[in-house]
Amino acid sequence: METAYGPGRPDRNQGRAGGLHRVRHLGSDPAHGRLEGRQTNRRHQLGSAGAADAERRLHRDRRPQRDRAGHLRRGPQTQVIVIQAIALAIALVLAGALFTRRAWSLYRLLRSGKPVARFDNVPARARAEAIVVIGQSKLLQRLLPGLMHAAIFWGFLVLLPTIVIAMIGAVDPHSTLPWLGAQGWYALVVDVFAVLVLIGVITAFVIRKFQRPARFQGSHLGEADLILALIAGIVCTLLLWHASQIALRLNDYPAQWAPISSALSHLVAPAAPALERVAVWTHVLIILSFLVYLPYSKHLHILVAAFNVYFGRTRSRGRIEPIDFEKPEAEVRFGSARAADMTWKQMLDTMSCTECGRCQDVCPAYATGKALSPKLLIMAMRDHLVSGATTAIVPNAVTDDIVWDCVTCGACVRECPVGIEHIDHVIDLRRNLVMVESRFPEEAGTMLRDVDRTSNPWGKPQADRLQWAEGLGVRVLQPGERPPEVLFWVGCAPAFDERARRAAISTAKLLQMAGVDFAILGQRESCTGDPARRMGDEYTFQRLAGENVATLNGAGVKTIVTTCPHCFNTLGNEYADFGGTYEVVHHTQFLADLVHQGKLSPMPSERTITYHDSCYLARHNDVREAPRELVSAVGQAVEMPRNRERTFCCGAGGARMWMEEKRGRPINQERVREAVETGAETLAVACPFCTVMLDDGVRETGSKMQVFDLATLLAEAVERRRAMAT
Repeated sequence: METAYGPGRPDRNQGRAGGLHRVRHLGSDPAHGRLEGRQTNRRHQLGSAGAADAERRLHRDRRPQRDRAGHLRRGPQTQVIVIQAIALAIALVLAGALFTRRAWSLYRLLRSGKPVARFDNVPARARAEAIVVIGQSKLLQRLLPGLMHAAIFWGFLVLLPTIVIAMIGAVDPHSTLPWLGAQGWYALVVDVFAVLVLIGVITAFVIRKFQRPARFQGSHLGEADLILALIAGIVCTLLLWHASQIALRLNDYPAQWAPISSALSHLVAPAAPALERVAVWTHVLIILSFLVYLPYSKHLHILVAAFNVYFGRTRSRGRIEPIDFEKPEAEVRFGSARAADMTWKQMLDTMSCTECGRCQDVCPAYATGKALSPKLLIMAMRDHLVSGATTAIVPNAVTDDIVWDCVTCGACVRECPVGIEHIDHVIDLRRNLVMVESRFPEEAGTMLRDVDRTSNPWGKPQADRLQWAEGLGVRVLQPGERPPEVLFWVGCAPAFDERARRAAISTAKLLQMAGVDFAILGQRESCTGDPARRMGDEYTFQRLAGENVATLNGAGVKTIVTTCPHCFNTLGNEYADFGGTYEVVHHTQFLADLVHQGKLSPMPSERTITYHDSCYLARHNDVREAPRELVSAVGQAVEMPRNRERTFCCGAGGARMWMEEKRGRPINQERVREAVETGAETLAVACPFCTVMLDDGVRETGSKMQVFDLATLLAEAVERRRAMAT
């Protein structure tokens, strides 16, 4: 026996302090059930040759630890336990003080942010927390790094109770939590998840040091390495502590329940008496150091990201928070000039950034060599905020080019695993530049003046809005007339741009073929204000929104069909803030439904078609299937690699339709090249802005590909069927 365990091994029941002694024996019989489990465990460890000696030791263990008066027997280790308890208390107080000081400072900073309503719809927020945070859904969209992060995250959730168990063990090696620390099943769970965390750490190290993804460019990689080292240290010391406990027979569960720790115990047995103390104290101190380090580091997201997800949007991603101009002027917030102008949610956004670069990876502006990186934008605003700077965000933290490069496509927002709302930051920076400083690109100023003067960004007179419908016999709704079942909201691009006009004509013809009762507003229709709002001119947007809502409500309109995803988003998601609540349907949805009902019967051709998803349709509003149903109804579908919610912008969003691309490569040409690589003959779209941008891209790249709206392709297919029938 001395060869197996070494001479002079201390009896684990000698010298226990009263409080910790009670922790182990809470709710158990010290003379029976617990010791039977220990007997089975030690027989397993010693084998049949040592069973008799084990019986003698267990018989001695059955002696009660209290006398008849109820006083604990005090052994020679009591003094050591008291010293260790004092040391732990000091460490906890110091760590807690440092952590609380920083946490309180950050909390006060968040409280100083401007108000924004994010406490409604608790069920939806709880669902997002379960899916995005607990389920790691966004991270798992990229399988290898997602599994790596999930292993670390889930591992830490499972291992959280071991922190308390380790602190108890640091004071008294003979004590633990009976409902977990003394359970074999939990020992197995700890072993498994500790190994998973280590695998995750190693995978993260390999990804960072050998694969070196471009998305990490600009991130604080040194601090990330330190975090990984601390995590590895926590898990390794935990396993070593458990292994030394098994070697010293301090475990209250059969060793086979902890296969990893049990295997390690054979390796550490000679040094187990010293290692047990060193491992548990190192484990505790690393945890406390980790806790103190986080709120002072760039990895603050570990503490706050879950809150950021909870306080994320529950309404449409395409909606922008309106400015309340009815407030006293001193209380109106004209975007973000300084860090103090940010809302508390925007401040929380910056603190939550993981610097993972997923947003940067999918940003069309960054991909084409522009100044904007959504990741670096948020990091710069975080540094500006936390530093306490009182200077203007633009240009001191963020340059003008970065602000104006954004196409508000929403790829960054959808990709972000911690719920950062990048577009809100960009729009608020633009609002300040436009409405307060009158600072914006020259060509953008022309568009804003045209919208303000003529109620459309093309600067055309309202009388021209009906030119596209000449000869079609389309009903123009007049004041006081019976409202139609469906109002066809034409939009500015189809009304004033020759290339976009074909979609409006085809849609009107298809509605007539299907016998739909519809009408248009004609000259009473104005721009929805989307370009002005995305540019940052909230004044003009709200004026146009108010006029349009008054017109629509006065006409008794209930259902609206539009070919423009930007109008679709504004009418359906943003006009409700101004009293306009309607059922807004995109023309691809409405037409696909008419096909399903048999009111339209297209004949598909052998033409190969690749469909480009509009950002404001597929990503901001989740309309992805109806357009594909139409593609399949008219031709042979071929998908581009970046499709559906992962679509790549045409370059027109965020009012970029009216701004020149002076930096990097044209976004529209990048998308056209991707479409050409599919080998398809036709590039189908469902947005007038996309029609214009991609048609330009085809001409600029010298491609022979044709660009058509799905309504035009459907109208051709229906006419083909009719021709065959005759």
